[in-house]
Amino acid sequence: MVLVLPFENRSGQPNLNWIADSFPDTLNQRLDSAGFLTIGRDTRVYSLDHLGLPTDFKPTRATTIRIAQTLDAGFVIVGSFNVQAGGIQVQAQVLDVNQLTLSKPMQESSDLAKLFDVENAIAWKVARDINPKFSVAQQTFLSASNGIKLTSFENYIRGISAPTPQERTKRLHAAVQESPTYTAAQLALGKELYADREFDEAAAVLSKVPKSDRVALEANFYLGLARFNNAKYSEAEAAFAFVASRLPLPEVVNDQAVAQSRQGHDGTPLFQRASSTDPNDSDYHYNLAVSYFRHGDFPNAQHELDLTLKLKPNDTEAAELKPLIAAARPPSKTGPGSDLATRIRRTYSEAGFRQATFELDQVRAMRIETLPPARQGTEYTLLGREYLAQGLLPEAEEDFNSAIHADPSSAQGHAGLAQVREQSGDAAAARTEAEASIRLAPNVNAYLILARIDLQQEKVPAAAVDVQNALRLEPTNPAALGMKQAVQSRSQTAP
Repeated sequence: MVLVLPFENRSGQPNLNWIADSFPDTLNQRLDSAGFLTIGRDTRVYSLDHLGLPTDFKPTRATTIRIAQTLDAGFVIVGSFNVQAGGIQVQAQVLDVNQLTLSKPMQESSDLAKLFDVENAIAWKVARDINPKFSVAQQTFLSASNGIKLTSFENYIRGISAPTPQERTKRLHAAVQESPTYTAAQLALGKELYADREFDEAAAVLSKVPKSDRVALEANFYLGLARFNNAKYSEAEAAFAFVASRLPLPEVVNDQAVAQSRQGHDGTPLFQRASSTDPNDSDYHYNLAVSYFRHGDFPNAQHELDLTLKLKPNDTEAAELKPLIAAARPPSKTGPGSDLATRIRRTYSEAGFRQATFELDQVRAMRIETLPPARQGTEYTLLGREYLAQGLLPEAEEDFNSAIHADPSSAQGHAGLAQVREQSGDAAAARTEAEASIRLAPNVNAYLILARIDLQQEKVPAAAVDVQNALRLEPTNPAALGMKQAVQSRSQTAP
């Protein structure tokens, strides 16, 4: 696990303190994409508060080690920055907690307007320092923040660290308005609106997060809660079901079951899943007891209620349910037990979700490693294309590299890597990879990448040949037909 602490502001300008807080945000995203498990802001702030340390403290080496040990971090990233004459200079170091060694300083500098490039470059150097075999290109990291305006980023960072709800909401609204597809800001704003009990507004914001985005699971968890609090149980169930289908943690499965039961449906199977996954949680046993009771299964209801009271002897609701079960009579609409309600989980465990997602990725990687080389190449290529669809270039590049490493004859692996290079702005490298892909096995993806590059470089005849080659392989391919029209249009306007 990796802990990134806020960088020290050595500029003497307090109005730039937001930059100090921005480094953990950017480095966490990039290091997550590099396969590390980072410690999120909420966990870090909670730990500092638990240790009696302010969030803006300047850690000594001893204090840093103490924080790392508290959070079970193997590496800690510390650093500082200075701003002079419109430029920013950054220095970072990696503390290996187990070896008690500090890396040599890693430095970057640029215009302040290129803060993203500086932070992404530092993140790439940190990844390489922790794992010298890390193979993702620096240019891929540099392009990972494309589409986000720096002013939106500033408002987002100021928003998540603002001391009052009003300031947080104001800043996050500004971030989303200026960059409408900034999903991290949408999530933060949705959570803030939910905390303010503005459930309709929260749902409207959270529902805009694409389901393919990296923050979609957390966004849909809070979307489900917002819908639930407005008694829109069917929509709440759908949101929880989406999260559970990808990350079936007990709290998510439980909430899906609660939303089902509020619609008069039988949530017993889901309550059973939640309880069996975490048998030490009294609420899950209570919900299962209520569900059994409602459906007339009194022996199982009694068993689950006994487990509830064993775990939580002072549970007053469970104590009130006990004589009802003993009476062996299901609740009527107006009689005793008619107001029984199953319990929903209203908190999202950031650390738990991060850990579960990381572990699922590790399990998936171990499964792929057991396959024959050619099949490994195919599986990694499919994963890479999923990441490409989400705009996650570092993750995509790593999977395409893994595909090529497992199966050097993987034409689609090279084609995927060519697309990463194209999207990160390295046309020469993209052309090299596309041509390597075609040499292995002519394919539409590689030819279309060459066509786009040739068209961008005003090589219209060459682009036309690329498209012809693609259509020769797949005459009805929609992307190839669309590119054909683009080439024809450019031919007509060419001098």
